[in-house]
Order: sequence, then structure tokens, then C-alpha cells
Amino acid sequence: MSAPVPLEVGITRSPGTSLPGKRVLLAEPRGYCAGVDRAVETVEKSLEKHGAPLYVRKEIVHNRHVVETLAAQGVVFVDETDEVPEGSVLVFSAHGVSPAVHEAAASRSLHTIDATCPLVTKVHQEAKRFARDDYDILLIGHEGHEEVEGTAGEAPDHVQLVDGPDSVDAVTVRDPSKVIWLSQTTLSVDETMATVERLREKFPLLQDPPSDDICYATQNRQVAVKAMAPECDLVIVVGSQNSSNSVRLVEVALGAGAKASYLVDYAREVDLAWLEGVETVGITSGASVPEILVRGVIDLLDEHGFHTVQSVTTANETLVFALPRELRNPRP
Repeated sequence: MSAPVPLEVGITRSPGTSLPGKRVLLAEPRGYCAGVDRAVETVEKSLEKHGAPLYVRKEIVHNRHVVETLAAQGVVFVDETDEVPEGSVLVFSAHGVSPAVHEAAASRSLHTIDATCPLVTKVHQEAKRFARDDYDILLIGHEGHEEVEGTAGEAPDHVQLVDGPDSVDAVTVRDPSKVIWLSQTTLSVDETMATVERLREKFPLLQDPPSDDICYATQNRQVAVKAMAPECDLVIVVGSQNSSNSVRLVEVALGAGAKASYLVDYAREVDLAWLEGVETVGITSGASVPEILVRGVIDLLDEHGFHTVQSVTTANETLVFALPRELRNPRP
């Protein structure tokens, strides 16, 4: 397998000038975002500090490999706080929880460590702020997603879930001049704005959130996929089925011109029939996917003749989030 070389993004090649032979286009950025990195490290540090069993509400991040690896080290994943023995240590996942969950944990004397992504926390704060100002808050997101449940729980009397453009017709508000939209951070930009446009047709005075709710990492990964998809016969997205941002990457790849796109957790899930007649394969991964899983797919493709690997770089990510205060190393 050759070393990655830069691909000039956005340059249209004339017919006959593309590189010969089978190749892989590798999206940059991909994989772990700052929020996921912080959440996983929070669990690892908590395990070191408190020992096993360590309890985590829901999946710490939506990735099967990460969850199975942590479970093997003594992490116990639960659905609700009442499954945790009183007085135990409980970590809240990166997706955030509602005040009701915090209260339920306190009632069981649980020592809680909050691994909520700071970008999700920002949306929670926006929901509380606009609820205090008595706005109707239209939360764009997917019903049942943990992040949506946590955000809506901050102001249940003011938040309505809007699950895509088709659900706009059912939305009602008290005062059309006091309506604002917020969104689940892991949606695609295109998906969110399609819903916003429909909402604005119905509520012309709809206000935008004070800052972009779509996670920078979600947006960056989609931009990279859009850049490489037109050149790809196939795009493989590494990620889990319950990972919203990973599922969106498949949709974005197909919408941007990829001839086919599939979501896999592991290289072994790649159907070799997908490679028939394929010259260019794009690879990316969701924001909760460790790089070792991407490497597995690259190695599999190398075994089947895809020896040239080119990076498609559309952004450089340098953001790092501090660990929860109780897990930070004391300053010397």
C-alpha cells in the first residue's frame, strides 16, 4: 500500500487524465471528533480512578467497537439510572441527558460524571435561555435520539420536535412572532436547512439560533465526502447503524454523486461484490469511529488491488475539549 498523497480538491480533470488503476480516496477529516475523544477518555480515566464496575448510561458514543471494548474492561452500560446500584459511579454519555435524569441519579446517591459533548451542552443552554424568554422552540431532530431527548427535557413545555420537512404541517405555535429553531448537532446541514425552509414558509418570523448548532465535526466530515463523492464508484462509511452522523454520511455521499455507498462497522462486513467493476473507492468514518477500524477497510481493499491511497483534505481540526473537572490532572 502506498503512502497517502494529496488530492487537489475541487479540480475537475479532463477525460483521460485520471490516475490509472484502482485507488482509494481517504476523506480528511474523518473519525473521532473532540467530543467523542473527550467522552471515551472520560470513561477510561473514570475506570482508572474508580475501578470496575463503572456504570455508563446508554452507549457512551454510538459505536459498537468502542462499547464492546469498554465493556470488556468492566464498564456496564445501562438504559436508566434505576439499574445502577445506589452509591455507584455513573457516567453520562456524550449525547447529554435531561434534568430529570440528573434528579433521578441524585435520588439514588449516584456519583455522576458528565461526558456530555460541550457542543451539545451549548444547545441545552440555548433551549433553557429561550424557554425563559417564553419562546416556542422547534427542535429539528430524530425522534427517540438520545441527544434530542436530553435537549427537549431542558424545557419540555416549550420544545416541539420537528422530525424532517414532512412533519412541519403538524407544528403549531402560540405566537408566530416568538418562534426559534434549534437542531440536533449530528444532522446533515442540507437535511436541517430543508426543514428550516419549510418552517419559515409556515412561520415567516422564525428566528435562527444565535450560533450554528450543527457540530463542526459533522459538517467537516460531510464537506469532505461531498468533495470526493463525484469521483467515487463506491463510498464506504465506517460507522454504526445507530450513529446518526454516520448514517448521514452515506446519504451525503449518494446525494453528492457517488454511484453507491454503504455503512459498515468492520472490514469483514464489506461485501466483495460491491467492488466488482469499481475503480475508485472513497472511505470515511463517523465521528465516533476509532481509526483502527478504517485501517482495517484500507487493508482489505489493498488485498483486492486497491493499492493507491490518496487523501482528500478539506479541513484541519485542532479543537480539544478539557476532561470533566474531577478527572483533570492537578496542576504542578
